[in-house]
Amino acid sequence: MAIEYEKLLNFDIPEVRQILTRQDTAFYALSVGLGQDPLDMRQLDFVDHHRDLQAMPSMAVVLCHPGFWLRDPRTGVDAVRLVHGEQGIELHRPLPIEGELVARTRVTGIVDKGTGKGALLYSEKQLRDSAGVLYATTRSTTFLRGDGGFGGPSEPIRAPHPEPHGEPDSTVDLTTRPEQALYYRLNGDDNPLHADPAVAARAGFPRPILHGLCTLGVVTHAVLRVLADYRAAALRSLDLRFSAPVFPGETIRTEIWRSGAFRARVVERDAIVINNGHAEIG
Repeated sequence: MAIEYEKLLNFDIPEVRQILTRQDTAFYALSVGLGQDPLDMRQLDFVDHHRDLQAMPSMAVVLCHPGFWLRDPRTGVDAVRLVHGEQGIELHRPLPIEGELVARTRVTGIVDKGTGKGALLYSEKQLRDSAGVLYATTRSTTFLRGDGGFGGPSEPIRAPHPEPHGEPDSTVDLTTRPEQALYYRLNGDDNPLHADPAVAARAGFPRPILHGLCTLGVVTHAVLRVLADYRAAALRSLDLRFSAPVFPGETIRTEIWRSGAFRARVVERDAIVINNGHAEIG
């Protein structure tokens, strides 16, 4: 089944409501690697729900997550071959650590790169509490590797942040765990690409890969450490582009500039996995 441009652009993604608990907030932080240093009290403020808990700003991407809606055959998308291309988060206020939340995700654009070249799908989610207070807006670009040539617009909708010049001002190495993707998918992102070796093989990978959004969480941790001394409320926005997959167990080195620019590479393969990154600290 091929993509029908108007149908996918107006695809109805159901509203999602979620009761967030302090334990959920702590689990998310654990799932992106915080708490590996049990003597770092700043990290404990994100993972110990008995403390004065802070929510990781990157948790906005999983709260009221709509699930793997692109595997619905009505979308016309080859769901096995899609990958996460870009992610942005705008924080309108610090995320809550508990309470009732509601969000609706919508498709905001589709770019046809041509037959055999795939397509780009742009989407947006607005995260609110039950009273309608807006906490965060998240924006995603999904690269549909198995699609293209359906006759849609061909010009990209957003331009990435420019690459930084010179040597980074700081670097942070954070090691992922071999089973980290299995933990992370319990946040609601249950794409089998991250758990099932057979699905990973069909997608062209030697083994399941880490969720791009888990990599984002690891990088957000590094940015918070360097630019905000673990003050979650200081992060106003974060944007990045995924350039290569991470395999669970690899070490992610985040290179950070004082301007807010950043990129990340896997140490073991010296492969850039995040580029065009930028964080706004206020």
